[in-house]
Amino acid sequence: MATTSVDEAIKRFAPPAVAVAALRQLVESHAGLDERLSCDDSLLEAVTSITVASRSLTRLLMRDRDAITVLAELDRGVQMEDLAATETPAALRTWKQRALLRVAARDLLGLDSLETVVAGLSAVAERVLEVSCKLGCEGRTDGLAAIGMGKLGGGELNYASDIDVMFVGDGDARPIMAVARQCYRVDANLRPEGRSGPLVRALDSYEMYWDRWAEPWEFQALIKCRPVAGDAELGAAFLEAASHRVWDRAFDADDLRQVRAMKARTEEDLARRGVFDREIKRGRGGIRDVEFAVQLLQLVHGRHDPTLRSPNTLIALAELGSAGYVDPADATALDEAYRFLRMVEHRLQLVDEQQVYAVPVDAGARASLARTMGYRDDAEDTALSRFERDLLGHQATVRPIHERLFFRPLLEAFAGSSPMGAEAVQARLAAFGFAEAERTRQAMAELTKGLTRTSRLMQQVLPLVLSWLSESPNPDLGLLGLRTLFSSSHRSSELVNTFRESPEAARRLCLLCGTSRILITGFEHHPELVAALGRKQAMVPRSREELVGRVGSVLHRRDQLVARRQGLLRMVRAEVVRIAARDVLGESDVEATAAGLTALAEATLEGTLRDLDPPVPVSVVAMGRFGGEELAFASDLDVVLVYDGTTPEHFAAAQALAHALVTLVKGTTPADRVYTLDTGLRPEGKEGPLARSLESFRTYYERWAQTWERQALVRARPVAGDPELGRRYMALLDEVVWDPPFTNDHEREIRRMKARVERERIPRGEDPQFHLKLGRGSLSDVEWTTQLLQLRHRLPAQGTMAALGRLREEGALTAADARVLGEAYRFCEQTRNRWYLVKGGPGDALPSRPEDLARLARSCETTPGQLREDYRRVTRRSREVMERLFYGRS
Repeated sequence: MATTSVDEAIKRFAPPAVAVAALRQLVESHAGLDERLSCDDSLLEAVTSITVASRSLTRLLMRDRDAITVLAELDRGVQMEDLAATETPAALRTWKQRALLRVAARDLLGLDSLETVVAGLSAVAERVLEVSCKLGCEGRTDGLAAIGMGKLGGGELNYASDIDVMFVGDGDARPIMAVARQCYRVDANLRPEGRSGPLVRALDSYEMYWDRWAEPWEFQALIKCRPVAGDAELGAAFLEAASHRVWDRAFDADDLRQVRAMKARTEEDLARRGVFDREIKRGRGGIRDVEFAVQLLQLVHGRHDPTLRSPNTLIALAELGSAGYVDPADATALDEAYRFLRMVEHRLQLVDEQQVYAVPVDAGARASLARTMGYRDDAEDTALSRFERDLLGHQATVRPIHERLFFRPLLEAFAGSSPMGAEAVQARLAAFGFAEAERTRQAMAELTKGLTRTSRLMQQVLPLVLSWLSESPNPDLGLLGLRTLFSSSHRSSELVNTFRESPEAARRLCLLCGTSRILITGFEHHPELVAALGRKQAMVPRSREELVGRVGSVLHRRDQLVARRQGLLRMVRAEVVRIAARDVLGESDVEATAAGLTALAEATLEGTLRDLDPPVPVSVVAMGRFGGEELAFASDLDVVLVYDGTTPEHFAAAQALAHALVTLVKGTTPADRVYTLDTGLRPEGKEGPLARSLESFRTYYERWAQTWERQALVRARPVAGDPELGRRYMALLDEVVWDPPFTNDHEREIRRMKARVERERIPRGEDPQFHLKLGRGSLSDVEWTTQLLQLRHRLPAQGTMAALGRLREEGALTAADARVLGEAYRFCEQTRNRWYLVKGGPGDALPSRPEDLARLARSCETTPGQLREDYRRVTRRSREVMERLFYGRS
């Protein structure tokens, strides 16, 4: 066996052992190859580079002697003359493999730039599609065109890319797909309706779909569409129609949020799988960060600037940089990182021509990757260390540029040092949700003016701040809120420290300020909460006992009624901000939010009652949503007060205590109101005494209680005061609510009351079709149905969701019905809570004003249309269950 050339290659290229074995096997497989390698250094270098980098292409060299000739003639393209004679898919596959081998060898030898490599790979795929059209359509190419999408459309394929296509015209594309799939994975799922839609559509069908139903991500995908095979005239017509839809439509803030949300979901999935930091395509600082940023800026500015419309990432990035839409230094850094990352991607995929995007975990595999990237060991460092340092450096460069990319040029434009014109500035601000360019400019100027610590910091971080604000429902509100916090807070230094030391706290603050004026006011009054945003444990709701202690401390330090109330109000509002922040940040579900608000209200009453030092045993009994432990941000506190005593002195003392409690908590005006205490559910309503003795309650319930009062008592629960008295009161309720029979007459009376409520209670000006509280299938339907079933089956439980669970467990409600009612309850309650925060006050129906609905939808991470559709879906199903179980209608 001749070994001279192989041994020389081993010395020169230091291939791994597996490649050495492949080289030796190769010269044994092909007679005379060793002599050819000995006489042709270029061929030897090409063969060795392939065996080092690619197992799949090494196998090609083993079985196809003519592939060696391809490597010997790298300056000459791979010809298809024989294919024209045979016209078979097998011949096409052979040509494709040899053509890819040529591109790979020139790439590995450093003969071609990235642009040339990806263009060459794309040209191979286009040629395969051209021949597939001829073979699949029996020589005819008129009436049907193949449209390249994704990296094929952009002329930037990698070695293991799917080729994304759509077909326009008339005919059967399946034979074309069958031929092309001999060479590639062919994906047609970017077509309208994906796999559910027809494989081929007429051009007018595409146009109708784009005009009526296309999602923002589909217009983003159309940036890269390009005719690649088939009927050239039809392909050109498709491109013109698609370009019209992409570039003539406004790309607004809702579109932007949708496509950013899709990318965020992808990153969350990678993080769950533990590969977010290893993936060079979709991971942190990866290829997708560059491509995504470029495409978004194309969508924002390409409408007015045709030079930005290239489907190729590097070409578009260069245009964005030269025109000032991207800071030139950022554009250069992204270009360099993108080239490096695409090269890493190519080396990973060349090994077996598989779609690999993650850097290997195994150190040996990473070292091999470093060598194929051109790194070598020396006395100072290893190839692997150098490679990993460069990789991390590029990823660390890309991610922060990606995050600030959209807003850094705006600051320069406002300062007069950027070539971006006023129209471009307005377009970018509008796309990111900022409605008024001038107001934004003024706010940014105020935040960055001067040489204070605050202004210097904001000059550095404002691009990031604007990016974070753009993810909120109301970026304009958020920017004004930040300006308020930094300018009026006597503790602004704490804000500066937080922004400098905790970017995550700063990001959260931007989202919260752009969501709710209530939260802005809360942070203004409690700047210490800003720093807590960076520590998840610091925002966890406090326990009931801890809150009771804080209430006692607040009241103990103050003597005057007004001061006591103000101290209590301040404490409660701070806790509400904590609960609301967790809700908006997605760290609490609807049940946790309700539990936090309920615990705060209980602790406020308990601590206040202890401070008042009741002269007789008193228990505060919660009713309604308070009793059910399901308070919302807009909820009043429904309570009744019971005392233990028999004498007039006991009665007078209890009344005085009740009045003192209500006066301290309820205040005299809305501005100083800690809670709205509603005592209207007590016996005799407003005409009855504020507090009743336990025996008085017993007498009333036994003689005069009506069916609606029995229903209201289903959710009664002692929440403050004397525990033993509370237990005795609940024992009385067992006798009143759960022990007596619940007859058909009782059920009919509850149904009549519900029907009357449905006719009379929706306030004027609120949309009954989308009412979250009183609409058909909404909160009230679920609550009334649940309470009726509880009474019918005598099953106590605190709260609607808990009751649904118990009814299901006891067989009084099917799992399917419980699921439908629970879904409607959660949706309506979550949306109602969020609307309260976004609106800045109570609101029980989806807003009718488009701008308000859009902000609510953004905060709920959906679109206005989808939010309404979700309401219709869950409430329609809920109403169907309610009609059957509550009214007895089939």
